[in-house]
Amino acid sequence: MSQFYKVYNEERVICTLCQHYCKIKEGNTGICGVNKNVGGKIECLVYGYPSALAVDPIEKKPLYHFLPATKAFSLGTVGCNFHCPFCQNWRISQTSKIDKSEYFSPERIVQLALENGADSIAYTYNEPTIFYPYAKDIALEAQKYGLKNIFVTDGYESTEVIEDMVGIIDAANVDLKAFDEAYYKKELGGDLHKVLESLKLFVKKGIWVEVTTLIVPSKNDSDEELTKIAKFIADELGVYVPWHISAFHPDYKENNLPRTSMETLEKAYRIGKSVGLNHVYMGNSGYENPTLCPKCSKMLIQRAYFGVKENHLIKGCCPSCHYKLEGVFDEQ
Repeated sequence: MSQFYKVYNEERVICTLCQHYCKIKEGNTGICGVNKNVGGKIECLVYGYPSALAVDPIEKKPLYHFLPATKAFSLGTVGCNFHCPFCQNWRISQTSKIDKSEYFSPERIVQLALENGADSIAYTYNEPTIFYPYAKDIALEAQKYGLKNIFVTDGYESTEVIEDMVGIIDAANVDLKAFDEAYYKKELGGDLHKVLESLKLFVKKGIWVEVTTLIVPSKNDSDEELTKIAKFIADELGVYVPWHISAFHPDYKENNLPRTSMETLEKAYRIGKSVGLNHVYMGNSGYENPTLCPKCSKMLIQRAYFGVKENHLIKGCCPSCHYKLEGVFDEQ
C-alpha cells in the first residue's frame, strides 16, 4: 500500500492525501473520517471495503469524450473530505461506519470489472481521493489487463496525489461546485482556489479532464457566477474541455430548494457557449447532448440519456473535415 503521510511532531502525523493536510493525533482520523493515525502512520481504514459496486455506462460519470459507449466498473467507499449539503450520495459519503463483512482485494475488483465487460474502472460515489491508496493499487492491477482508470472527484487532491496519478489515472471528472470562496468554505468545507489549482494541474499533467457543475437554485445559479465558471474553464483549462451543467434535485439537507429549471440549464448552456467553450452538456435533464465537430459542426456523437445512438468518429476524427476531437477514443 502506498504511503501518503509525513511526520509533523511527536504527537501528530500529516495526511497528504488531500488539500486539508490534516494533522492527526494517534488514534484519531482526519476530516474524512477514514484515514487514521495508527502507530505514527496513516492507515486507510476503507482499503478493501467498498460500500458500493456497480457497472455504469461511462456517460453516467459523466465522461462524454472518454471511451464513449463503453462500460465503467464503478466503486466507492464511505467518507468524504467535503460536507456538501446537497450531496446525492450522503448515505455513504457522510458516514465513517465501515462494513467489513467482505474484503475486496484489488485483484478481485479487477476481475469483477473484466467479468462485467468493463473497459475502465471508475472511483466514484464518494470522494475517491480519501481512498487513493486502494484506488492506486486497483488501477495498477487494472493496467495489466488494459483497463483505464477514472476519478470522479471534488478536485481536492493534494499536489502529491495528482503528481502520483500520472501514468495511473487516465481521466477525471472534476466537480467545480461554485465560484465563490465563502460558499466553498462555509457550505462545502473546502477552498475554491485549491480546487482551481488542482484542475489546472490535472490538465498540465495530461490527465483527461471534464468538469461538472451541479446548478443549485439560489446557491450558484447567478449569471455572474456561471460566467466566472465558464470563463475559468475556457481561459485556464482550454475551450475543448467539456463542461457538464447538471440539474439539481432536492436531497440531503437541501430538500427545501426546487429542482433546477430547464430555463436555468439553457441559460448556463448559452453562457458557456458565449465564452467560447466548444462542448457544453446539460445533465439530469433528458437533453440528448450531441457532440458536434468544433470546426465544421457535423454531428459526431449522438446520445440518448446515458446511451450512445450514433458515433461517427473515425480514429477520433471528424469524418467530414478530419478535425481530431480532443479526448480519448477507440482507434477502431
